[in-house]
Amino acid sequence: MSELNEEDLRNYLKLHYEPPINIQDIEPLGGMEEVDFLLKDYGYGTPLEINFITKGEPKTIVLNTVKPGPFGHQTMPDRAEILLRQYQTFSKLPRHVKALDIGGFTKSGPIIILGDVEELFLITEHVKGREYFHDLDRIKAEGDAVALDYDRAIILAEYLSEIHSEKHEDPKYYERRTRELLGHNECIMGLTDSYPMDHDWISVDFLAGIEKKTIDWRWRLKTLTHRLSAVHGDFHPFNILFREGTDFTALDRSRGELGEPADDVAGLTINYLFWGLLKDKEFKGPFKGLWETFYETYLEKTGDEEILSVIPPYLTWRAIIVASPVWYPHYSMDIRKKLLNFANNILYERTLDPNELNFLLEEK
Repeated sequence: MSELNEEDLRNYLKLHYEPPINIQDIEPLGGMEEVDFLLKDYGYGTPLEINFITKGEPKTIVLNTVKPGPFGHQTMPDRAEILLRQYQTFSKLPRHVKALDIGGFTKSGPIIILGDVEELFLITEHVKGREYFHDLDRIKAEGDAVALDYDRAIILAEYLSEIHSEKHEDPKYYERRTRELLGHNECIMGLTDSYPMDHDWISVDFLAGIEKKTIDWRWRLKTLTHRLSAVHGDFHPFNILFREGTDFTALDRSRGELGEPADDVAGLTINYLFWGLLKDKEFKGPFKGLWETFYETYLEKTGDEEILSVIPPYLTWRAIIVASPVWYPHYSMDIRKKLLNFANNILYERTLDPNELNFLLEEK
């Protein structure tokens, strides 16, 4: 990909802002360098924070790219699809960072000539805040949650209930989204493909067994087309920025604007289970309290009891992510085993009981 140089960037900014353009600095967006040993090692393109002055007024934007790699990001069209979808959907979702523009790096710089494009980039507004995973880290370190932690779990449940209240009628699209849960590059089969083939405990037979059981779940879910809703699509603690109190902004709506509400609920709540295991090696205490608070609030606001009979394979997918030696390599094998036990065992449950999880962590 062409290198980003200051002159090309200045010429690009002139398309949207009045000259003179004075670029102050370009630096990686802060935050990810603070991730401690237990968090993600695998990531995509590093967002760049661009600070500049236009007609004497300071401005900050963020330039986003997608790094080549596995999980369906091998080719430029793969990466372009992600960025094009982000550009179309970011600004439609309440409390989400706004997309400002999409462009392309060409052999002569960031000029939009499609036949010459080597890579796309996305420009978004810059939003301040601190990723939600820092809250979970603090709770793990201090051993307890404070009132604000429960308030934030409540506001996130209320936020999803509001998003999911927007329903759509497109049966074939709902079928597609449930099919993608199994076969998409970033979903169940994409993740199982990333597991090492020679691991001393995570066997091919074990992973294949999970895949086979999720096929049965797909046929069970494909008729529930009335559930097609507006969604975030990747709602987890790395994509939520909190400021003071319960004020927050969501990031990285990258899998489309419609889908199954259980996707969002599983994406967030699996992290309460994950951090709970990191803290205690079983599910109890403050993280169990946050999990229960979230589910109680969400179910009260939506009345969607049906979600409990839909969510098991979505929790399987998210458990496979946090158990992944690729995405999260730096924690003990006993925790990884419990997460994979959960991923497997939940598929045998026709309905999730949010208040009874520990038996699902044991090997059967």
